[in-house]
Amino acid sequence: MGTAVTAARLGNGKKALANVVFTIIGGAAFLSCQAYEWTHLIREGARLTGPIAGSELIEKGVTSQFTQAFFLLTGFHGSHVLSGLVILIITAIRSSMGKTPAQGVEMAGLYWHFVDLVWVFIFTLFYLL
Repeated sequence: MGTAVTAARLGNGKKALANVVFTIIGGAAFLSCQAYEWTHLIREGARLTGPIAGSELIEKGVTSQFTQAFFLLTGFHGSHVLSGLVILIITAIRSSMGKTPAQGVEMAGLYWHFVDLVWVFIFTLFYLL
């Protein structure tokens, strides 16, 4: 996305559009991985209200607070990623028609990078600690 913003500022619309499309593909891949992870956890017995009694998760020491926080934060983040993808798709369509100025690409990029930054904290909280 950063490359798309720079290309748009320099007036290289084709490069900006290509990099917005690459960002869309990356965002869609991210959402697909999150959906896979949610599906896997739900099959193991995780719920928003906590793990189901007798599930593998309880045996691993997973608490209801963990599953509640995990689903809430990753779900909230995922909804923002989805919103960002909609914004990027609109930006890509408008850019391909020559209707999005460099500032439009930059605004989409600012939102996208904010969502990226939030993920750094969520990743640290749930995957590294």
